[in-house]
Parts: sequence; structure tokens; C-alpha cells
Amino acid sequence: MLDMATCAMAFRLLRLHGYDVSSDGLAQFSNESSFHGSIQGHLNDTEALLELLKASHVQITDDELVLESIGSWSSQLLKQQLCSGRISRHVDPAEVEHVLKFPFYSNVDRLEHRWNIEHFKKQNFQKLKSEYRTCDADEEIMSLAVDEFHSCQAAYQEELRCIERWVKEVRLDELDYARVMPLICLLPSASTMFPAELSEARIVAAKTNILATIVDDLFDVGESREEMENLVTLIEMWDAYERVGFFSERVEIVFRAVYDTSNDIAVRAAAVQNRNIIHHIAERWAELARVMMVEAEWRMSGHTPSMDEYMAVAEPSYALGTTVLTFLYFVGPELSEDVVRGSEYGELFRHINICGRLLNDLQSYEREKDQGKINSVLLLAGRLGGSVEAAKAELRSVIAASRRALLRMLVRDGGEVPWQCRREFWNISKVVHLIYMEVDGYASPKEMMRASNEVVVEPLRVGGKTKTHTSAESYS
Repeated sequence: MLDMATCAMAFRLLRLHGYDVSSDGLAQFSNESSFHGSIQGHLNDTEALLELLKASHVQITDDELVLESIGSWSSQLLKQQLCSGRISRHVDPAEVEHVLKFPFYSNVDRLEHRWNIEHFKKQNFQKLKSEYRTCDADEEIMSLAVDEFHSCQAAYQEELRCIERWVKEVRLDELDYARVMPLICLLPSASTMFPAELSEARIVAAKTNILATIVDDLFDVGESREEMENLVTLIEMWDAYERVGFFSERVEIVFRAVYDTSNDIAVRAAAVQNRNIIHHIAERWAELARVMMVEAEWRMSGHTPSMDEYMAVAEPSYALGTTVLTFLYFVGPELSEDVVRGSEYGELFRHINICGRLLNDLQSYEREKDQGKINSVLLLAGRLGGSVEAAKAELRSVIAASRRALLRMLVRDGGEVPWQCRREFWNISKVVHLIYMEVDGYASPKEMMRASNEVVVEPLRVGGKTKTHTSAESYS
């Protein structure tokens, strides 16, 4: 039998780098008995189990039962090893806990980089040493990694200050009803788009994230139908908004923030895209406002939609259409009108919206039930004899299918949408899975704030010591 760890790692890396490799090559490891009957099983090899579990996370089709089986038994054995204290001596138990808690599809790059640096051990590189490596190679690698991480943090902190100035300039800080969270709204882009040249993309992503949140809050907690209808009409009219007028000061603040910021973004995007894209941005904002109005009307009227009716509204109301669409214009490649209106772009948005909406619903259904809101868990439970657990299980299957579809679209060769943009769809999917891992991260932002501070603000801790680089203080 071939070496388990090597085969699993090779499969995972080849697949993630676009090679057409079949999971059938891991069929010999599909049953737990294959481990117990091997030398790795005799040695209680934790590393082999970790690699098998990681390989199982890169499933791209619904029929890869080999990977499902491997993921099931390898995770159970790792949990047993943790509980019994039988982790292999050369494996850090913290690594096992980390891999079990953060599967590949919820492990965002910058948090993973931080974890790897802070848990770096010289002996991990022992097997890579050669006569050509100096004895200080490990220290040099560590120093480079720490410097790069802190250099990026310095850039993020300057971007955060820029975003905070913008919040005041467009008067969002005057909206007492709204969640204005610059640091948390910077997290999705800072944790995934970390190269220095993507600074503008990060700022644009954070601004549109904040705007989508305050628009959502207006429809979510607003008590005035007139305000909501006024905002919808203003956004639909766009350049002709003066014909409409403002029902209230807070509607004016919200609209002008959306309108002025979107136009500024469009001017900047034109330098990258060599065309005017404001019409596309305006269309997405109009779509978002309309579906949020529908949700508000359901809540106010007590209407219960069908599941299909609900998803047709709930997918776009998750707001990734406005946030992801906008920052993708700054990622690098030119996106033609045909591409952004094409079927592949639409499929990417559909799958990421399904993941976001259903993950949100799974964590918020109890609160939303008390608030009289519609939620897919509650709708589906009604069809399944009232079983909330059955509804949650079915929705998790739908999420997993969309997640596999996103990964399949990322790793395949070719396609209308440039790979750099497909990568950002996958990256945002990972952030969404992280946000809703245990709670609704936006409604209960304690964990989100912790993650945001770790990515943007807090210096690294290496060897029990804080590696200072900036004088920034943690946000709370």
C-alpha cells in the first residue's frame, strides 16, 4: 500500500492547483480498516490522519463518496486520539484541534498564516534540512514571515483609518440605528486579499460592506414604510433622485452615502477597467433595495412565502451582489460587460449567495422566529413535519453542494471569468463559513472582532513574546 500521508497531500495539492486528478486514487484508504491494517495505523500515525482529513475537504462533486468516507472516519479517529492523549509525538495536539475546528473551506488565509507563524517549531523543518541549509535557516524564515505579516498589518491599519474618515465624511456615524463596523467590515478583504497592490480593492470591499449593512438595518429595524419605499425609489431613480426628494434626514444620509461612494468607486474602477461601470453598480443596489423591501413587506403583512419564493428574494438580499461585484473590478483583470452578465458569473454569484444566506439562516432562525421574520429553517421545517433538525440537515446538504460547485469552478481550467476573480468568490465563501461557524457573526460580533483584531491590529506572539511592529491598539 502506498504511503497514506504522501498520497493524500499529493492529491490535495494537485487538485487545488488545477490538475484533473480523480479521488479514485484514494479509494484504497476509503475504509477505516485500511488505516488499522497499515504501518501508519500500527504507529498510530496522526500525520497520516491529518493529511487524509485535509484531502477529504477538497471534494468538488456530489458523487465523490471516497472522500466523504475518508473525512468521516479520519475525523473520528483524530478526535479519539485527542481525547485519549494518543497524538503522535512529532505532531502538536494544537494542530489537530486547529484542523478539526477550521476545515479548508472556512480557513481564511491571513488567520491561517498567523496561526502557522505563532505555532512554528524548528523541528517541523528537520526533515527538510540538507547540507545546503545553514543552521540559522529556520530563524531567517521566521523573521521574514513575521516582517511580512506586520508590514501587511501596517497597511491594513492605514486603510482602516481611511475607512473611518470616510464614515464621518458621509455621516454614517450619525445613524444611531445602524451597525457601522469598519474593522469587522475590513476583515473579509484583509484576511484574503493581502498583497499590497490590492489595497484599493480592500478599501472598496469594506466600504460597500458597511453600506450594505446600514441599508439592511434600515429595512430590518425601520418602523416607517414610507422611509423604506422612499429609499427604494431613490436608488431606482439614481441620477434622477432629485425628482423624488427625501422623506427623512436618515434616508438622505443613507442614499447620499450609497450614491456618492458608488460614483467615486466607478471613477476609480474606470482606470482599471477602461470603461464606465456605474450602471452595473447602480443596478445591483436597486436589486438589493427591492428584495429588502419585499422581505420587509412579508414581515409587516405576516405573509409566509414558499421556499422557492423565499430563496428568489433571500439570495440577492444577502448583499454579496453589491459588495463582491464592486471590489472585483479592482482585483486586476478587465471584466467585460459580457463576462459580468454571463452565465458563469451568474453561477458563481448564485452559489456564494446560497452559502451565505443559508449559513446565516442556520444561525439566526431562533432569533428571527421571535422577530416574526421569514427564515429557510422554519419554512423547511414546516414541510418536514415540524422537524427543525431535519430542516437544518437538508440545508447543510444544499450548502455543501454549492460549496463543492464553487471549488469546482475555481480549480477547473479555462472559463469566462478570470481565475483571479474566481479565487475571490472562493475566498469570500471561506469568510462566510467562518462568520457563521458557531454564531451569526454580524449579530453577535465578539468572535468577528477577535478575528479582525488578529488580522488587522494585534502584533504576532512568537515564542511567548509579542513581536511589536506598530503602536496600534486592539478594538473592542
